[in-house]
Amino acid sequence: MKVTLSALDTCETSFTPLVVIELAQNVKEETKEWLKSRIIAKKKDGGSQLLIRPLLNKYEKETLVNQNLYLIGASNVRLLLGAEALGLVKECNDSTMRAFTYGTRQSFRGFDDNNDDFLTMAECQFIVKHELENLRARDEKMIPGYPQAKLYPGKSLLRRLLTSGIVIQVFPLHDNEALKKLEDTWYTRFTVKYQPIDSIRSYFGETIALYFGFLEYFTCALIPMAIIGLPYYLFAWEDYDKYVIFASFNLVWSTVILEVWKRGCACMTYRWGTLLMKRKFEEPRPGFHGVLGTNPVTGREEPLYSSYKRQMRIYLVSLPFVCLCLYFSLYVMMIYFDMEAWVLALHEDSESEWTSLLLYVPSIIYAIVIEIMNHLYRYAAEFLTAWENHRLESAYQNHLVLKVLVFNFLNCFASLFYIAFVLRDMKLLRQSLATLLITSQIINQIVESLLPHWLQKKHGAQVKRKLQALQAGIDATLYEQVVLEKEMATYLGTFDDYLELFLQFGYVSLFSCVYPLAAVFAVLNNFTEVNSDALKMCRVFKRPFSEPSASIGVWQLAFETMSVISVVTNCALIGMSPQVNAVFPDSKVDLILIVIAIEHALLALKFILAFAIPDKPRHIQMKLARLEFESLEALKQQQLTLVAENLKEEASDREEKQAP
Repeated sequence: MKVTLSALDTCETSFTPLVVIELAQNVKEETKEWLKSRIIAKKKDGGSQLLIRPLLNKYEKETLVNQNLYLIGASNVRLLLGAEALGLVKECNDSTMRAFTYGTRQSFRGFDDNNDDFLTMAECQFIVKHELENLRARDEKMIPGYPQAKLYPGKSLLRRLLTSGIVIQVFPLHDNEALKKLEDTWYTRFTVKYQPIDSIRSYFGETIALYFGFLEYFTCALIPMAIIGLPYYLFAWEDYDKYVIFASFNLVWSTVILEVWKRGCACMTYRWGTLLMKRKFEEPRPGFHGVLGTNPVTGREEPLYSSYKRQMRIYLVSLPFVCLCLYFSLYVMMIYFDMEAWVLALHEDSESEWTSLLLYVPSIIYAIVIEIMNHLYRYAAEFLTAWENHRLESAYQNHLVLKVLVFNFLNCFASLFYIAFVLRDMKLLRQSLATLLITSQIINQIVESLLPHWLQKKHGAQVKRKLQALQAGIDATLYEQVVLEKEMATYLGTFDDYLELFLQFGYVSLFSCVYPLAAVFAVLNNFTEVNSDALKMCRVFKRPFSEPSASIGVWQLAFETMSVISVVTNCALIGMSPQVNAVFPDSKVDLILIVIAIEHALLALKFILAFAIPDKPRHIQMKLARLEFESLEALKQQQLTLVAENLKEEASDREEKQAP
């Protein structure tokens, strides 16, 4: 029998702060009381059934300014029931992976009623976040104390509070002891070693662990390309016929590494349990709004929104806007080529060391402009995708990734394609590719890690000075931690990190036969990227909420698409080389046909390799098949039990009727 929240007392005396809610300084008392009552209220009454207390008591508020910080926690039973509701998968005593249920909790490895460590802190914070995000308006027409903040049934309360400025932010707390242990094994010792991926997963969750796992794997996979590309750069710079071997290796390499990654990813996510999590019926994302109704599939109460209206927004507003941005990107690209022509003419008129250095200036300026345009477009794409009102977080992410990838691909690579296939200037192509790659890497390292780390250290020193004035009796350690973390920058997810790797993969694979040294720069950058990303996750940004993931999602398809484009690009570049053209001096048609045939053959080889390499290892397939079989058998047994009980009741009813 399924255990529900109403059947158990989920109130406990112990309180472990998991999440912090920061309210605006001038929030009215009735609003605070209303929000606290909704958080504490039982699930059946529309609440979250969580625990809440202020960071400071009424005496401490008299001397300190941070009066609107509230700590959110939950009882152990509440968290376990939340894990069951979310379908978290855990390892059983028989070494199998199964969805956790409270009724069978004793059959799971490591569970003990007297031990609160069965769920990781990241999982507990994920459960609390899920419950807060699913607080939805019922009969309220407005937020108490704020008549201008309108509500309607089904509206996410947390999102409305955030957009109204009543709630400033919601963030999970760091576990300082666990964080210190993670840092010691991760990045504090500058040695070449594998990352503690399982420890990263336990602390930050599967999504971030998969990113760092992919970053490590991709960096290792780049090493063979760098080793092979280095001698090509040093000894055979203009010998295009020798690049055919290098380009062919690149095409096979790009296919094999992506297929092997899928296998390794399946092993990791099975071990973590996320490969088995049911994702069919995702909860509506917090930003989704509509008329409150009943989901015809799940029977649950949730907002409903017309898909026709969503399609109208996509095709009549979002699509034209994206096309306009693409046109603007091409216009900026043509300005860059005008600058290149002007600098080249200046260099030819008065050749000197100064003009030689000036030749690189247009590419550097263009690389900086590309980064600025990418960031500005990202904000516009996020606004449009949120406005489209997608029900599921996965659909929102897919549409956002598609918008951003199309623009970034054109913005970053259009100039290279123009140089390669319109201007046909291989020297300028090498120069532009090197400048774009190196400049973008330097900018990313400064903007993503060095600058935020410096600002965070400066703020940390200010907080420590303020704490010296605290009165005795205040929990200074917790107060310092919360105040320090609330001022940290917010980590916006792995989107930008994957995008950086995607563009790097494009620089390496698209024009490998022209600039083999790209893989070398990518490897050097990624070795520092691992440590700088680890630093920013632990010390620069707030701790992000954990998010279960079974793969790198749509980014797998994005990388595979880039590898297909690289086949066409490299074949075309080889076909344009003087050595290949010399073989067909009279008939260009034959050359084009042969290049197309080779390109089709390589594409066929790619798809054969992708088909021949299974996405999941054999032992994982067997375990999944066994679990599916056991689930079907359990369902059959449950149905037989139900039928037997019904027959027994019918027989009992007949006996009662026949009795005199």
